[in-house]
Amino acid sequence: MAGVLSMILAGGEGSRLRPLTQSRSKPSVPFGGSYRLIDFALNNFVNADIMRIYVLTQFKSQSLNLHLKKGWHVSGITDRFIDVIPAQMRDGKRWYEGTADAIYQNIRFIELAEPDYVCIFGSDHIYKMDVRQMLEYHKSMEAKLTVSAIRMPIKDASGFGVIEVDKNGKMVGFQEKPRNPKSIPGEPDWALVSMGNYIFDSDALCSELREDCIDRNSSHDFGKDIIPKMYPRGDVYVYDFSSNKIKGEIDHYWRDVGTIDSYWASHMDLLVKDPQFSLYNRSWPLHTYYPPLPPATFVDVENHRVKITDSLVSGGSYVQGSQIYKSVLGYRSNVASGCMLSETVVLGDTKIGENCIIKRAIIDKDVEIAPGTVIGEDLELDRKRYHVSPGGVVVVSKGAKVGF
Repeated sequence: MAGVLSMILAGGEGSRLRPLTQSRSKPSVPFGGSYRLIDFALNNFVNADIMRIYVLTQFKSQSLNLHLKKGWHVSGITDRFIDVIPAQMRDGKRWYEGTADAIYQNIRFIELAEPDYVCIFGSDHIYKMDVRQMLEYHKSMEAKLTVSAIRMPIKDASGFGVIEVDKNGKMVGFQEKPRNPKSIPGEPDWALVSMGNYIFDSDALCSELREDCIDRNSSHDFGKDIIPKMYPRGDVYVYDFSSNKIKGEIDHYWRDVGTIDSYWASHMDLLVKDPQFSLYNRSWPLHTYYPPLPPATFVDVENHRVKITDSLVSGGSYVQGSQIYKSVLGYRSNVASGCMLSETVVLGDTKIGENCIIKRAIIDKDVEIAPGTVIGEDLELDRKRYHVSPGGVVVVSKGAKVGF
């Protein structure tokens, strides 16, 4: 789409997702057996035919860079690209100090592209959005900035930017992560929160970034600094995510997977009957990198039959005589006979020995689990061996050798 430049913020450290982010950046965390978190933001742009995309990386970006190189390479088409931009450090040897600073340090790419509009999106949420519709709304309002928003139970809203809006869609109030969020008028149990997706008029964005750069009191963040400065001027509008329509989609699903519990819960959301977030909509394909692998294989052995229900199993997996219920198995998950896995997310390249019992767990990549291991039944014992989330989800770290 001409006149539009996209910049995806993919430098997040993801400290609340540790240990999954111990050796990788948050956007490169695997999801849904076959994907990475960043894939969902990229698909939202590519399916909307917005194909001038910069991906801004920073912390522990090796696996992310490799994934983008293999799965999202665009070449041979004039003025269409998906380019990875590492931290430039043009203003000295310092990391990005905030979301606005990340864009400012790469403002030269905006100046060279000369777009009319700049889309700035995060890379660590699970959702589908036709960005063209948000862009058309931005144009129709003649906005300097449009912020996408979603309704959220007020009890959960304090971790987000909370928005007040008038009847015309204009932003009239904004608080970044308030202790006591303001509710939607007439709906005391709900708040309107920012999804962290922005569309800027290009000239307005560059002007705001330059002004913010020299402000010594600024934290150089869109939510904390840029939006609060801009909305009182009257040219910031709010795009209602629930108005976004995609062929074949019935519900609007958006989840911030910033914690272990929300990450695990979003996987469980995929496994219910008629899930809100579908992986199977042919009108909105979810592209990613698919390695060359054989189909998943299931083999009955003596005294043990395979039984798999309400689960997703990725290519290259090999399951012998085990029962798997409401679980997600990533690429090359090897499960020996006599095992019972329930409500478990296996990220792949994992070997699980015979007669293991694993419940409500996340097993990271390159893990080997000895025969007869039990995980998830005794959380007090598990806390001595593994990371256990506040919600009781056990996480086995990448590369661990368990029970040997």
